[in-house]
Amino acid sequence: MRRLLLTGGMLLWSLVTVLAQGFPLQHRRVPAYDFASFKENRISGESEDFELFLRKLDSLVTTGKGDVRILHVGGSHVQGGSWTGRLRENLLGLRYGLDGGRGLVFPYAVAGTNTPSTYRSYGTGTWEASKCLHPDCVLGATGMAITTSDSTATATVDMMIDGRIRWTPAFCFNRVTVLGYGSLEPVIIMGRDTLRGREQAGRWAFELPHYTDYARVGFRGYPGRYTLKGMYLDRTDGGLTVSEAGVNGATTSAWLRCDDFVEDLKLVMPDLVILSIGINDIQGADFSDTRFIQNYKEIIRRIRKVNPHCAILLTTINDSWKRGNPNRYTESAVAAARKVASETGAVLWDLYEIMGGHGSMEGWAASGLAASDRVHFNASGYGLLGNLMFNALMDRIER
Repeated sequence: MRRLLLTGGMLLWSLVTVLAQGFPLQHRRVPAYDFASFKENRISGESEDFELFLRKLDSLVTTGKGDVRILHVGGSHVQGGSWTGRLRENLLGLRYGLDGGRGLVFPYAVAGTNTPSTYRSYGTGTWEASKCLHPDCVLGATGMAITTSDSTATATVDMMIDGRIRWTPAFCFNRVTVLGYGSLEPVIIMGRDTLRGREQAGRWAFELPHYTDYARVGFRGYPGRYTLKGMYLDRTDGGLTVSEAGVNGATTSAWLRCDDFVEDLKLVMPDLVILSIGINDIQGADFSDTRFIQNYKEIIRRIRKVNPHCAILLTTINDSWKRGNPNRYTESAVAAARKVASETGAVLWDLYEIMGGHGSMEGWAASGLAASDRVHFNASGYGLLGNLMFNALMDRIER
């Protein structure tokens, strides 16, 4: 039996955490719905790698020392940031001072798409965007890229939204790694200062003179060209980092088109990867469970090429509707995901079963938890998913 230690010194940390962040240390309260099956909210399967991850997380929460990294990969469910954001918020609430940095980020707005809800992005100059659905350049772990030949171009990610910090902690950082390639040299612009980095294994690393809440990338060495695949925002003192990599519309096939996925993942070096891909695989008329299984296994193989002991948490797709009826491929995709988990040693969070199974999305929509398309959730629904996943993780730690 393993449990988070909530006695002695941890009782003091409980009070500090609740006062400082307002998050309870244990399970988040979730409402009951007739259409849902929250009694099925569990992480199933046995995995030595997942047990190793749980021990590392337990140790970090108990002692405040260590470095634990989680990456959530998917489509629009993940790009929006609300699902991962709630999970991140709950995990960081386990102990005051766990923040290990914001991790992997991308200036989505510069690519003309939505930025995750927990930060903002913007840019100047002229950029060309590419994403893994139909890539026209080499992509990596974010599944997206922006390219410029513009001498004035900048791309910024900012932890402040509407001029204020909305999140606790504020995700300040003092290290930035720029992922990309080209003849231009990326620099970090901080006010009137321009910082040059060190090139390491095809990426540029910057040690900042102080902690900050934004990173603005510019360039030197014109003329030239540069493709930016993302940034990694880090702290020198370790902690818990929860990153998301989501691309609207991305399928399992699309993620396999990211040729630099493995190289970029070496920087992230996750202890746990949560894979929530598949809702877009069933939107066409040619879904193949055989292809779906092969694709998922290849994605997992690539992750384990970077970290052979990385824990894999596979989530089944949600119930969704198409042309006024439940999507006919949903149950095939759910069965395929369960098969992948059992054959690869991944653990499984069965979202389809938890939300109520066939036709249950109608209940989620009627209760104000899903979008009108009956495919996506809304902010409240994604927040509920984050709470449910967090509770399932806590159950496994306390088992």
